[in-house]
Amino acid sequence: MTQEELLTELESLAKQLHISLRYEKGDFTGGYCVVKHQRTIIANKKLPLQKKLNVLAHGLSEIGLEEIFVKPTLREFIDDEIAKSKKTIIND
Repeated sequence: MTQEELLTELESLAKQLHISLRYEKGDFTGGYCVVKHQRTIIANKKLPLQKKLNVLAHGLSEIGLEEIFVKPTLREFIDDEIAKSKKTIIND
């Protein structure tokens, strides 16, 4: 699956879960938050595609995906992104 296809799939999953997804410009990376009682993932629209994928994967994992069906390829990507982050934190 290409990075563009992964982005489309992650955006679709967010929509399915009724999570607002916003791409904004500014001095931030992004992440999951609640804005006026609406679950939201905000990503800096100027980020490279891989970083946007990382923000979406982390945001979706914070919500909890254990109880819902997620395409295996997508679940593997999200799990890999979380594992990479944990490894980076441990090594720092």
